[in-house]
Amino acid sequence: MLKAYLQLLRPANIVTAWADILLGFAAAGASFNQGNIATLSWLILATTGLYGGGVVLNDVCDADLDAVERPERPIPSGRTSLENAAALGTVLLLMGIFCAGMVSTLSAIIAMAIAASVLIYDKWGKHQTFIGPLNMGMCRGGNLLLGVSAVSGAVSDRWYLCLIPIVYIAAITAISQGEVHGGRKTTGVVAIALIITVIGCILGLGILPEYQLLITLPFTCLFTALVLPPFIKAAVEPSPELIQNAVKAGILSLIVLDAAIASGFAGWTYGLSILALLPLSRWLGKMFAIT
Repeated sequence: MLKAYLQLLRPANIVTAWADILLGFAAAGASFNQGNIATLSWLILATTGLYGGGVVLNDVCDADLDAVERPERPIPSGRTSLENAAALGTVLLLMGIFCAGMVSTLSAIIAMAIAASVLIYDKWGKHQTFIGPLNMGMCRGGNLLLGVSAVSGAVSDRWYLCLIPIVYIAAITAISQGEVHGGRKTTGVVAIALIITVIGCILGLGILPEYQLLITLPFTCLFTALVLPPFIKAAVEPSPELIQNAVKAGILSLIVLDAAIASGFAGWTYGLSILALLPLSRWLGKMFAIT
């Protein structure tokens, strides 16, 4: 039963959410003193609850569809009940909001906004061709801002950073719509265009006087090498297998994206510390489904 619940939580994905918080923490200019380490810990617990709750409730909402398309998943296979999964997802979302509230009122408000966006996506947004990817992107952008909220007043200065994960997640969500039955080439082309936009945004941050663009280049090159090839393959031949590979690469490369941006704000050692999460996420991804 424990394995079934871990499969619902998609632990490899949760690790990528930690990277968002670490990026936001760096972009806010937070230092690693005792008080800020406690703040960071609360925010990592918050994103664990919010992301974990969101993916669990996603499977709850998809239980009938999964019974037909993916009967091996924990709920349709009977390894966990629909009621228990719903309770777990709800508790995790509430935990996320509570932990964020331990940091500040603003953090709690951002967490509540993320939870609301998650519920809208799980129940309705993911079925919408255009709104769905944007809806999912807003969840991830909010997660980055949750990390920024570690420093009072930083959200008003760094709010624009949330646009990068919004665009990137929109690309992943758009192409993922064909991971069961196959997709369309036009969707793949749009997803590639969005990823190229994200790369341009990373480089564009170089206009900020405090941003160290040269340090980001190795991370940005790694990000490009990991993401573009599988997305191009999925665009050329939008089969379920290639689309699933592209989605998996896109999700895991969130860590590299976060490392690239964070290194510009906090230096290459900080970027490497975020990048160190990638092996953990990949290892978990081999044991538990990512999509």
